[in-house]
Amino acid sequence: MHTVSRTILVTGASSGIGRATARRLLALGHYVIGSARDCRCFTTEHPRFSGYTLDFSKPDSIPQLARRLQQAYPALDMVVFSAGYGQFGSLEEFSFDQIERLMMVNFTGQALLTRALLPELKRQERCNLVYIGSEAALQGSRKGSIYCASKFALRGFTQGLRDECGNSRVRVSLVNPGMVQTPFFDDLSFMPGEGQGQVLQADDVADAVTYILEAATHMVVDEINLSPANKVIKFKTKGRQ
Repeated sequence: MHTVSRTILVTGASSGIGRATARRLLALGHYVIGSARDCRCFTTEHPRFSGYTLDFSKPDSIPQLARRLQQAYPALDMVVFSAGYGQFGSLEEFSFDQIERLMMVNFTGQALLTRALLPELKRQERCNLVYIGSEAALQGSRKGSIYCASKFALRGFTQGLRDECGNSRVRVSLVNPGMVQTPFFDDLSFMPGEGQGQVLQADDVADAVTYILEAATHMVVDEINLSPANKVIKFKTKGRQ
């Protein structure tokens, strides 16, 4: 068990990377606040876990929730931003509303939550802000213009925020995983390969978050890129490119 118990907010904690990360942090003895679009999905009780509803596509609710959390959990000193979703297609296949929602959930909402929490977080003895990005933040790809833009924006945000927080006790880190075997792909036309070494597991990303959490306080883990040993993409519909 980790020697210092932290109070940690994990967004998108109901499935995938967020769920794996929340479970790992609980196993290490930390107190975890998990958020999801519908907190009723948290059906298993745990003495060191609390669930809250947070929908990044509804920005007006973010400041109020941030105030509630910091009033209820004054020891909150770490946030793992793992909420997000994927939507792919050429630019002309997106409606205006779809573009706005994807950018809001994957980037703007996370920036708003950071802004709401940051003044109090800077008063803590230590603080970690960990953002789950994507390999899509490293290189644009066909049919990924909007999704890549949302992840490029998040990467640029973390780089700037890291510099802004350089004189504080806030450490800002970014984890960019490749394809991870999670429900992320349930509504998409493609999925990662299923063979050994062809896909990451959610626990692999949780490992990276744990490494950042346990890093020495005199340093910052800027960015971690994770890739499967052999990247394979499978299309669910034959003939779709």
